[in-house]
Amino acid sequence: MPENVALIIGAGAGLSASLARKFAGNGYKVALAARDPGKLTDLAAETGASTYTCNAANPGEMAALFKAVDGDLGEPTVAVYNPSARVRGPVHEIDPEKVRDAILTSSYGAFLMAQEAVKRMLPKSSGTLLFTGASAGVKGFANSSSFAMGKFALRGLAQALARELHPQGIHVGHFVIDGGIATTHGARDDDGTLSPDAIAESYWHFVNQHRSSWAWEIELRPWIEKF
Repeated sequence: MPENVALIIGAGAGLSASLARKFAGNGYKVALAARDPGKLTDLAAETGASTYTCNAANPGEMAALFKAVDGDLGEPTVAVYNPSARVRGPVHEIDPEKVRDAILTSSYGAFLMAQEAVKRMLPKSSGTLLFTGASAGVKGFANSSSFAMGKFALRGLAQALARELHPQGIHVGHFVIDGGIATTHGARDDDGTLSPDAIAESYWHFVNQHRSSWAWEIELRPWIEKF
């Protein structure tokens, strides 16, 4: 029986590391992809993961990543998209080239991941795609137009893919992370930011949902966060 393989794109500290530990601890082979895989050395040693270089917004690099993982570990049964980028500032002042690059990273790369993953998952009528979103994909904030555009597009992509792929056996999930993640943003206190291990637990639960009650989106937020 083929082994389960989890590919985590945009890997680093925080949530990606917690996801790598969660999947590896449950018997998955883990692939970690980042623009700078050198930062993943310790995590790879801890989890037994393989590491890869990938600019997620580049179609050729995304295709090459999947081909490499296929050969090394097997075709991914779970693919996770974590990258995002933003350009802060008033709309009349921010650099349009940097805004374009931010949108490509936040959403176009997710499309590229989905396209490559689905090519492999459709013949098996199984697999899971997970996309890490943000509250900016539900409500836009001042001086954060680039992030809103990228995350709204990501959410739309996930919703469209869920409607297209759920009937074909592929589970699609979008996670609205409404708050800072402790290890990447610095904890205000134990309850003021989201624990990356707790988020990873929710992703794991999502992967194991019975298909009679598949969710396509879950919002995660600290209990003290104001609505």
